[in-house]
Amino acid sequence: MKIILTNEVSGLGAAGDIVEVKDGYARNYLVPRGFAIRWTKGGQKEVDAIRRARRVREIKTLEHAGEIQAQLQGLANVRLATKAGESGRLFGSVTPADVAEAIKSAGGPELDKRRIELGAPIKTLGKHEVSVRLHPEVAAKVAVEVVAA
Repeated sequence: MKIILTNEVSGLGAAGDIVEVKDGYARNYLVPRGFAIRWTKGGQKEVDAIRRARRVREIKTLEHAGEIQAQLQGLANVRLATKAGESGRLFGSVTPADVAEAIKSAGGPELDKRRIELGAPIKTLGKHEVSVRLHPEVAAKVAVEVVAA
């Protein structure tokens, strides 16, 4: 099945790409979660709009991605205060938007929440490492300390 990606999907492509995938993967995973739409002839206008938006917010060059990676790795203290119980478990979990806001408040660059990969959900207090995809060839690791509010 031909689909148009509306978000970046690891191992498949970036937003605005037209890709061919198995029918079940598209119907059961990508389309319901909003990662893709079915390809149609009229969908080309949507592809163009998605690509324009992507060009505005993407990191332009590999050198620029390297600069941002150095900024992120230079951050010493990224703290995120959330509500937690006495046992150290959070009420809910930490989202990529929360991490992006914590990085910005710690003096780091403003990041798009879609570039932040948590790996496993963060549901406990303590230090956690998150990955930030800056460019297809550049990723940065950031240590985030989750503390009780």
